[in-house]
Amino acid sequence: MGVKSAEKPQYEFLGPPGAAFIVFGLPLLTYASVFLCNDVSGCPAPALLDPKSLTLAKLKAQIPWPEEGLIGLFDAGVMAWTLGYYAVSLVLQLCLPGEEVYGSTLATGGRHHYKFNAFNSAVLIFAGLAVGTAIQGADFVVWTFIWDKFPQLLTANLVISYVLSAYVYLASFGVPRAGQPNPQHRELAHGGHTGNMLYDFFIGRELNPRLTVPSWVPVAGGQVFDIKVFMEMRPGLLGYIILDLAFIAHQYKEHGHVTDSIILITFFQALYVLDALYMEPAILTTIDIIRDGFGFMLAFGDLVWVPFIYSLPARYLAVYPFSLGITGIVGVLAVQFLGYYIFRSANNEKNRFRTNPSDPRVSHLETISTESGSKLLVSGWWGRARHINYCGDWIMSFSYCLPTGIAGYVIHTYTNPVTGAVTREVKQGAARGWGMIFTYFYIVYFGVLLVHRELRDEEKCRQKYGKDWERYCKRVKWRIIPGIY
Repeated sequence: MGVKSAEKPQYEFLGPPGAAFIVFGLPLLTYASVFLCNDVSGCPAPALLDPKSLTLAKLKAQIPWPEEGLIGLFDAGVMAWTLGYYAVSLVLQLCLPGEEVYGSTLATGGRHHYKFNAFNSAVLIFAGLAVGTAIQGADFVVWTFIWDKFPQLLTANLVISYVLSAYVYLASFGVPRAGQPNPQHRELAHGGHTGNMLYDFFIGRELNPRLTVPSWVPVAGGQVFDIKVFMEMRPGLLGYIILDLAFIAHQYKEHGHVTDSIILITFFQALYVLDALYMEPAILTTIDIIRDGFGFMLAFGDLVWVPFIYSLPARYLAVYPFSLGITGIVGVLAVQFLGYYIFRSANNEKNRFRTNPSDPRVSHLETISTESGSKLLVSGWWGRARHINYCGDWIMSFSYCLPTGIAGYVIHTYTNPVTGAVTREVKQGAARGWGMIFTYFYIVYFGVLLVHRELRDEEKCRQKYGKDWERYCKRVKWRIIPGIY
């Protein structure tokens, strides 16, 4: 499995140029979301509304740029606390009891063993945060730390994603070659060992990089944990909701109340995350685990992009406390529950069929058989569209952004000449509507992501099933949205 293929590399994401853009460009885009939609001057920074008079000096004065300059984006203390959070997640993974599961059969013929307890781990972490909040309120140190050190927190997670990607890339060269002893069933990912260093670093060379805890470690000694599954399901995904909670605390601290809009967004996103954690074993049936290697693409996505970009609408509302009212709440709830119903029903149907086709809840569904021996659903949810779960996923994304309304605000600061007291006033003004570039970015990005993911899935299925896939596509014509796409 470790021998590099002699075939011409099959690149995704536009090959090495696309990999370079993601590895070096998306981190800059993430920083831009932090600086250009801020609590110093507005969202967007007012200087951007008047391009003719825009200067770098003017822009830097309107964003939370560190006084120390670029070096100020890194804080050793923030890095230490961030690593501590990762360590807590790892200890809970290893020490708490969990559901014992074996993954899919690998090309080596073996199967990896997994222990799933992400939901219970999350409950314990949230319980700890709840106790701290009950004692200190909105001034709880975790919430103030996140808000005050947000750019440095982003940097810490970005550094971790780069270092982790480099580690798994170098470690992948230890995968045994074909014919060599391979007791750990290590293997390279399909398409992850093209020979182009940057692309392989980005896409991930090894399919399932794993680490064994030394036998001398109490309780957890000898356990093996899967780096990819751990990163996909724990620090970043849970951190996403922790950021939302910090933004709620900040809104209360600054404005004396919490709006329905930020509560709805946090509730919806927490529901999505906790649902994923509760259904954690289902991750073993996803393309991420079955086919994709673990490299910068997943490391950055899991640890940086998801928590810091997906939480942007809640961060916006922490500064501009927009209220929906009863009509707005009902409308947003309807969108969310429609999307969630489609998403969860479709995924449950697929997971049940894959794990136990005799389950009475799926045994009546119509299928077509393939030469590979597997069966494809052509009725139920998966008879409506070939990737119907993506439709529900995308609909849900609207409910994460709609509560921000016609977004945009400008912060006016006034100083009392007698007392010296500083007053801040947040108004929409000329920024009204322009903030939607930030708060509605998730809908556009997620739609593009799902279409790209669908195209990748289609190509892989076409290679796997050949003519059977063409036959399947004639039965199930729509890709994601029935009747439209």
